[in-house]
Amino acid sequence: MSTPETTAQFSRLIQAIGQVVVGQTIPVQQLLVALLCGGHVILEGVPGTGKTLLVKVLAQLVQADFRRIQLTPDILPSDILGVNIYDMGSRSFSLKRGPIFTEILLADEINRTPPKTQAALLEAMEEQQVTLDGESLPLPDLFWVVATQNPLEFEGTYPLPEAQLDRFLFKVVVDYPAAKAERQMLVNAQHGLQTKRQDLTALTPLLTVPDVLQARQQVRTVTVTDALIDYLLALVQKTRQHPDLALGASPRCAVAWLQASKAHAWINGCDYTTPDDIKAIALPLLRHRLILRPEAQLDGLQVEAIIRSVFGQVAVPR
Repeated sequence: MSTPETTAQFSRLIQAIGQVVVGQTIPVQQLLVALLCGGHVILEGVPGTGKTLLVKVLAQLVQADFRRIQLTPDILPSDILGVNIYDMGSRSFSLKRGPIFTEILLADEINRTPPKTQAALLEAMEEQQVTLDGESLPLPDLFWVVATQNPLEFEGTYPLPEAQLDRFLFKVVVDYPAAKAERQMLVNAQHGLQTKRQDLTALTPLLTVPDVLQARQQVRTVTVTDALIDYLLALVQKTRQHPDLALGASPRCAVAWLQASKAHAWINGCDYTTPDDIKAIALPLLRHRLILRPEAQLDGLQVEAIIRSVFGQVAVPR
């Protein structure tokens, strides 16, 4: 498919997801931007806001191999990665692959599993491979992790360390839908729409995995001017110099910001990036990376407010 045709397909994809997961247009678009970058995502929201459903519907509509892991305190790294099992008959080891060998992996409630198990995802997320007994095994080309977490319950949880948070491209917040959208959800349920697995398989796929991989290649060709690169760099450095922040954006974050801006431009039908694209993905990109100083936390400051203030301190290029 050409770029306009592929972009149109992604627009239809957003609409199709919105028919099942109602009232979450912005999280859906942010999720697709991350998919186009190959960047992993944390979905955060209170129970019942459709986080798991959103990923299931997306996987079905792009015909991707999908696995879900319900993470709990007793989950071991081998439960995710797999294990070599000795076969007495053949007197040899055979690999029993874990659920990580998939194209879209949903790690439900990632903050409820211990750090050792969380760390098992690190190599896979960063290098797209898994090492078992000294052997490196490649993961699928599309390999993409979406992790969910509940922001309200902290008892018995294991907050992700900064090093692991930085490996997630976006932290997407899934909030309650507006009243009008929630009413539409009730109407859909009244008319028989079910969100069980067997009903989701009836959804008509709109894309294939090769289509998504082709779209990723097209995103890389989106134009970014030197002036825009300087603008993005100035924003990154402002976060490191901000008096209320103990930790600013990392170099990995800067590269991710550039890539995500290009994907945002592409998904909106443009072959060039603008300052608006940089601004549009700033909150999901930065909210989990920037750390407030203790005194700023005591003053009640929010990371989102600091991100918005940074934009007011850097001149927008013409």
